Amino acid sequence: MDTKTRPKKTRPRQISPIITAVEAWLSKIASSSSTSASQLPNTQDLLASAPKRWVAYDPMVLLPSGSFGSCGWTTLLSSEPPTSTDELWSRVLANISKTAKGKLTHLAVNEGIPLHSAQSDVPHGEDENILRSPTRLRTLYGDFGPAELPAARQAPTAEDFASAFWVATTQNGVYQTWAPRWTMFSRGNVTEKARLLNFHAPGDGPNMVHRRKPGEELGKSAAVDLYAGIGYFVFSYAKLGMRVFCWELNPWSVEGLRRAAVKNKFSVRVVQEEEEEEEEEEEEELGLLTSGVLSPEAGNEQIVVFLEDNAHANRRIGEARDQHGPIDIMHVNCGLLPRSDCSWESGLNMVGHKGGVGWLHLHENVGVADIRKRREEILDMLRGWCDGPRRRIVDVEHVEQVKTFAPGVWHCVFDVCIRDGGD
Repeated sequence: MDTKTRPKKTRPRQISPIITAVEAWLSKIASSSSTSASQLPNTQDLLASAPKRWVAYDPMVLLPSGSFGSCGWTTLLSSEPPTSTDELWSRVLANISKTAKGKLTHLAVNEGIPLHSAQSDVPHGEDENILRSPTRLRTLYGDFGPAELPAARQAPTAEDFASAFWVATTQNGVYQTWAPRWTMFSRGNVTEKARLLNFHAPGDGPNMVHRRKPGEELGKSAAVDLYAGIGYFVFSYAKLGMRVFCWELNPWSVEGLRRAAVKNKFSVRVVQEEEEEEEEEEEEELGLLTSGVLSPEAGNEQIVVFLEDNAHANRRIGEARDQHGPIDIMHVNCGLLPRSDCSWESGLNMVGHKGGVGWLHLHENVGVADIRKRREEILDMLRGWCDGPRRRIVDVEHVEQVKTFAPGVWHCVFDVCIRDGGD
């Protein structure tokens, strides 16, 4: 018997559709009369520095940070007429579309979401980018809508929303949409969304038996998201059957959340700060409260979005409890990075009910060597806030390392279990 090992069949090397498009374009411009070979940067260098990866958000392709940003590429692209560069981007989109579900029409480079934004009226010319606006998005191809609002106003109108470019994706069976010029999308949160969806499912082990909740109980409970964005975690709670109260400052994110809620068949209401006094005027000005959202029978929507600072959250929840009776808040999500500790005491005051159990989900960027230390610091901080007539038992029962933020730094979620300790 021949015992020699048969040689393994090698699969043909897969060439990136971007590289295929780049090669064809470089070949064309090299042979054109307007460009001599001596004027072209080294072709191999251009190919080596061209992006190989991408993410498609229908109908947009988003390239990694720095794409086509090397010295060779910037020199070449600046020397080519717009019709030539448009042909390159069109080729890239056409090639990637062959592997996608539909036609992709827009191309941009994701240069990251800055933690600060330039402001001329603050010290050092920078202010915290509270709205997480993608000010460094580099658009390459397609109409992304107006780049800025008219100088006379800062708040977007219904017409602004209509003229903007919107993209969408579906994760864990949940539809989400956003305007890439005006708000961010965090792709890496997909695992945390799935974790929340399964938070109360059986099979978490004997130490987590208290997490197991039937759908009937979840349907009578509520969740709070103090940093809602476009609904990253809001929709996970809603899909579990809970009512969700959430806060968000960026009106573009709120509009994305509202649109996605409708698409996902969740009833939704948008509440603006002091809307009780100027409801009709603000509806016309901001264009957020579309027909039917603030109907006479409003008040039982599954998702209620407050377009305001979350400093008002405790007051709003108190008003809701005064109006509708006890509200069992089982979850409070504090999802701001790099840290969200400014909202933790507020969240602690909201969560749970007498005889019940609830959870705070505290997001922070933490050095991997400091996770255990930070866990103890959080526990001490929350227990200090619990000193008072209302006895509460606090336990940081789990730390989820969601994704790396930087070398040696993790985006962590600290699951804090809050139990009522009785009288």
